[in-house]
Amino acid sequence: MTQDDDKPDNAPHGNTVYHRLLDEIRQGRLLPGDRLREAELADRLGVSRTPIREAIRQLEADGLVAHVPRIGASIRRLDYPEVMELYEMRAVLEGTAARMAARAASDLEIDELIALNETLSRARTGPEAAHLNRIFHANLLDSAKNRYLARSVASLQKALLILGPTMLSDDTRAKAADSEHRRILDALKARDEAGAELAMRDHIEASQRLRIRALRDRERGQYET
Repeated sequence: MTQDDDKPDNAPHGNTVYHRLLDEIRQGRLLPGDRLREAELADRLGVSRTPIREAIRQLEADGLVAHVPRIGASIRRLDYPEVMELYEMRAVLEGTAARMAARAASDLEIDELIALNETLSRARTGPEAAHLNRIFHANLLDSAKNRYLARSVASLQKALLILGPTMLSDDTRAKAADSEHRRILDALKARDEAGAELAMRDHIEASQRLRIRALRDRERGQYET
């Protein structure tokens, strides 16, 4: 009997393992360049190799994993042009979502976004802020009421996971993001479609500038060592 044949009936399936690995990428526990060894992951997660293999295939389809010759499956590294392209598309898609939300969101949905941002502004830790920030952007996207746009944003957000944890753990960035969110919310309340799109684009571009700076600092540190 093989290891795969011997797995218990209650072992997590590939989709469950896939989401666990996604969370590890999001939290920075799996970093660009890290190898995904089936046996090691199976042992650590307490599953057989079959769901591990399925999860790696899903991550590869998402563009998060690549097969490197003589190394095997590894978390992809994004080069500078790819990072720029991702943020450019994020500005386009989420800017469009903000424009649509200004037109389609109910007053209740806008009030909920305002309350959520108030909670976000009081977050005490980086992970808590990151979690609330994801909910804020997801709720705003939902309020745009366009399923095709939502699917496009979801696909893009998976690619962005390779960049690692949010920059909101930095106090300066957290305060700036709160101010940027408030500009977006003011435009939503005013039903100002153009203003909402512009505010969201400015918000994404501010995040992009900080991310690029962090990536360059990391590369410089690697070069110096």
